[in-house]
Amino acid sequence: MGDLTELRRNWGWILAFGCISIVIGMFAVIYSMVFTLVSVLFLAGMLVAAGVIEAGYAIGHRERGHLVWYLLEALLAIAIGLLLLQSPVRGALVLTMLLATYFIVAGIFRIVAALALRPPNWGWILFNGIVTMGLGIFVWGGWPVSGLWVLGLFIGVTMIFSGWARVMLAVALRSHPLRPLAI
Repeated sequence: MGDLTELRRNWGWILAFGCISIVIGMFAVIYSMVFTLVSVLFLAGMLVAAGVIEAGYAIGHRERGHLVWYLLEALLAIAIGLLLLQSPVRGALVLTMLLATYFIVAGIFRIVAALALRPPNWGWILFNGIVTMGLGIFVWGGWPVSGLWVLGLFIGVTMIFSGWARVMLAVALRSHPLRPLAI
């Protein structure tokens, strides 16, 4: 009950964050090409920073005998980050192809699992697999052009739905009395 009380006390912040997420998500959908490039540049910066931190860790803890492995991992992160910074459009194309491949393979796995295992409500798992695989085929079929906008669109859609979920949580926290769960 304490967690719910804390959430309820902060319902306004949850609502504000949800609204901001929805607005940013709408911009990401409208300007999906810009958000695609921004997301690639952000990923690149994170990889370079992680690589530098990893290299510092490796050098600082070299007496443990893992220096070479940590340095190789650090150099890989830095190299990929710098490649993405050098050519964010190519990076977006590659990341989009990887994402399309993931969706197709994950969709196939979900379809096979639904049909083979048939857990309760397995139809939803089958439906999820079909939609996921279809999305991958759609993105792959539109490649390379889809590589310029897909990442930004997916980020925008995710932000809109996450924001909407937060708005609904805030409304529920504000308008419904808190009662302990019956066990």
